Amino acid sequence: MLTAFARAFKTPDLRKKLLFTLGIIVLFRLGQHIPIPGIDYKNVQTCMDLAKGQQGLFGLVNMFSGGALLQITIFALGIMPYITASIILQLLTVVIPRLEALKKEGQTGQAKITQYTRYLTIALAILQGTGLVATARSGSLFQSCPVGGQIVRDDSIFTTAVMVITMTAGTALIMWLGELVTDRGIGNGMSILMFVSIAAGFPSAMWSIKQQGKIMGGWLEFSLVILCGLAMVALVVFVEQAQRRIPVQYAKRMIGRRSYGGTSTYIPMKVNQAGVIPVIFASSLLYIPALIVQFSNSKAGWATWISQNFVKGDHPIYIATYFLLIVFFAFFYVAISFNPEEVADNMKKYGGFIPGIRAGRPTAEYLSYVLNRITWPGALYLGLIALVPTVALVTLNANQNFPFGGTSILIIVGVGLETVKQIESQLQQRHYEGFLR
Repeated sequence: MLTAFARAFKTPDLRKKLLFTLGIIVLFRLGQHIPIPGIDYKNVQTCMDLAKGQQGLFGLVNMFSGGALLQITIFALGIMPYITASIILQLLTVVIPRLEALKKEGQTGQAKITQYTRYLTIALAILQGTGLVATARSGSLFQSCPVGGQIVRDDSIFTTAVMVITMTAGTALIMWLGELVTDRGIGNGMSILMFVSIAAGFPSAMWSIKQQGKIMGGWLEFSLVILCGLAMVALVVFVEQAQRRIPVQYAKRMIGRRSYGGTSTYIPMKVNQAGVIPVIFASSLLYIPALIVQFSNSKAGWATWISQNFVKGDHPIYIATYFLLIVFFAFFYVAISFNPEEVADNMKKYGGFIPGIRAGRPTAEYLSYVLNRITWPGALYLGLIALVPTVALVTLNANQNFPFGGTSILIIVGVGLETVKQIESQLQQRHYEGFLR
């Protein structure tokens, strides 16, 4: 792999793309450490030191922002508004005929959907920025910190507006940087920035586990976490690459004096067809009840029950609900993203068929049957991977910022594999030996 990287840097245009991507990453990391106007930076750092990685309700968003959320920087919202907007547009494509028609128009329609995603991202950034400022002003961002209510220096409307506009502009800048990487760099820009945000928290989280360890100065716990992480990476790579290939045969057709078709191909159906989206959905949904209780300050029975069962990640009810939600969203997302009837109609239109299966409705029923069978192990795999931080929290007494969490590992491995494949394909185009042999 090192040899392949060396050859990649020896190729002028590929070296230019790699250096451009690295430059964007440096700018992105720099913006994650610049505080927004109106924030008392010293009080924020005091509360961060007292929190010691216990991020509570804001752990998921803070992970996607590379730790910038709790430091309230210009990139505090990170890439989360764009992820949320993309998921919402993808779901609305199924229920709104106009969006579905745009999706079928090809590149022109996709450009229009991308424009809608940008508008929705800005709207969500304004909403989330306002919520973050209100949370910081009320002291709920760091509840256990004595100066948690003194983070915002000025409570005036002008200062609040400037803070929200700054964070919204930061989200727009992140979106632009991601598109630049996609157009002029290596890999998908948004995925690369997400990768960087998550990976940025690994060193501090690992060192925190070492400091909290009690056996051999913490080195035993540190080594166990490393071994656990390597095993998880191997498992995720294996499952993410696993797929069921359904053979498809295209009939030979004569048009004039030329013959078309007569080729064999296959439909790749991945075991984890939904990716990391079910985990994000489940985490976001479980985040809402606890957030409502936190802002309502209610002492009613329902609020007490939610505080006891849905705030701590190691509670049995929380674990069971989290697991079931992941399984449900895995099936739900696969159902809306892969349409067996549409695939069967396209195959029939171009003269394709699955050997042993009649074209048309029988093909759609067969694809639906295979999809349901293959989604079960994928959904269970996602649920088990997502519960790793909970197991670590109980067995290793680690904090909630456990580095090898299910969501972080899935994203890092997925983005890493796709980026390596892209570099590999560009190296092969230039007749170089790539990463894979």
